[in-house]
Amino acid sequence: MDKLVIEGGRVLSGKVRISGAKNACLPILAAALMTEEACLIKNVPDLKDISTMIDILSELGRDVSRKGDEVEISSGSVKNVTAPYDMVSTMRASIAVLGPLLARYGEAKVSFPGGCVIGPRPIDLHLKGLRALGADITIEEGYIVARAGKLKGKRIYLGGHFGSSVLATANTLMGAALAEGDTIIEDAACEPEVVDLVNFLNAMGADITGGGTPTIRVSGVKILKGAEYSVVPDRIEAGTYMIAAIATGGRLFLENAEAKHNLALIDKLEECGGVITETSGGMDVSRRGRAIHPTDVTTLTYPGFPTDLQAQTMSLVTICDGISVITEKIYPERFIHISELNRMGAEIFLEGSTAIVHGVKKLSGAPVMASDLRASAALVLAGLIAEGCTEVSRIYHLDRGYEHIEDKLSAVGASIKRVSE
Repeated sequence: MDKLVIEGGRVLSGKVRISGAKNACLPILAAALMTEEACLIKNVPDLKDISTMIDILSELGRDVSRKGDEVEISSGSVKNVTAPYDMVSTMRASIAVLGPLLARYGEAKVSFPGGCVIGPRPIDLHLKGLRALGADITIEEGYIVARAGKLKGKRIYLGGHFGSSVLATANTLMGAALAEGDTIIEDAACEPEVVDLVNFLNAMGADITGGGTPTIRVSGVKILKGAEYSVVPDRIEAGTYMIAAIATGGRLFLENAEAKHNLALIDKLEECGGVITETSGGMDVSRRGRAIHPTDVTTLTYPGFPTDLQAQTMSLVTICDGISVITEKIYPERFIHISELNRMGAEIFLEGSTAIVHGVKKLSGAPVMASDLRASAALVLAGLIAEGCTEVSRIYHLDRGYEHIEDKLSAVGASIKRVSE
C-alpha cells in the first residue's frame, strides 16, 4: 500500500494541466453500451475509477482499448447484462450501467454500488426514475434486477431529500433516450457532467434538450449510433489546485480549467483573498496579500458550492485570520477529515452538520489517514501548508479521482513523493 510523503512550506508556481472530468467520463463510458457501433472517448483521465468502468464494460462483453487519454469501445453487443459485485462494490458510479443496459437490452442485473464512506448515499432516485419509465425492479441477493419489455416516456419528478442527483439523472435520461415517446425530467441535476452526458448522447443521435437546467426533455429514438467525443475538464480537480495555489501563497495557471463551472468556489476563494483571472486557455490563480481571510460555506447542489470541494476548502481556512463556518447540506456526515486536520494542529469543532474552524497560525506535519477521495485531497493540501513532514496513508482513495497528483504538484514546486508503506 502506498502513501504520500510531503515536506510542507513550499510555494507553488507554474502550470498544471487539468484532466478530463471523472464524473463526466464514467456515465459517458456507460452510455457507449447503448449502441452496437464503435465509440471513441477522448480526454479520459488515468484513474482507478476509469479502469474499473473499463473492466465492467469488458465483463459485459464489449471490447475496450485504451491509448493515452483515448478509450475506444469497439462495435458489438454485450454478452451478458450482469455487473458483478467484485467490480461494482468498489465504485459507486458503476450503477451508471443500469439505465443503458435496461434501455438497450431490456434487462440488467447490477450489484449494489460501493465507493467512499461519506454517509448514506441511497439509490432510490435511480430506481424511481427507471420505474417511472416502466421498468420492473426487484432487489435480489444484493443485486438490482431490472426488466422492461420497452421503456415508455413519462413526466418524472426526480428531486430527493438533499436535492437532485447527478447519477440518478444520468440513469433516467439514458433510459429515456431509447424509450417510446417523450420524457420530461423535473428537478434534474444541472451539473456540467450532466450537460456533457447530454451532449454525448445527442452526438450518438439522441434527442435531448434542457441539459444544465432543472427540466430535461427527451424524445425517445429507436437506435443510437457510435460517436467520437472529448470529455469536459474536471472542475473538482481544477478547484483543488485553485485552493492549493491560494493556500501556499503561490501562483498557478490551470490549463483547460473552465471558470464558469466553478463560480461558487471562485466567489468564496475571492473572499479568502484569492485572485482568479479567466483566460482563453484556463485560469490564473494567486493570493492577494499574506493573510487568508475567513469565509462561510454551505454546500448545495449545482450551481451551489460543491460538496466535493468542502474538505479541501476546510484545509485552506484552517490557517485563516479568523473563524470560518462550513455547513454540509449534501452529505451531512462528510466530516471524517476533521479529526485528521486537528491532529495537524487545526482547531475545528463539529456541531451537527456544521464545522466551525478557528484559524491557527500554522499547521504541523503529522502522519494522517485518508478516509475518502476528497478527504485525501484535503490532507494533501494540509500537508503542503504545514511545517515539517506529513505522511498521508491509504491514498488508494486519491488514485480514484486525481490523475498523477504527486507528479503535477512536484512539477510546480511541491516536495511530495509516493512511497510504499
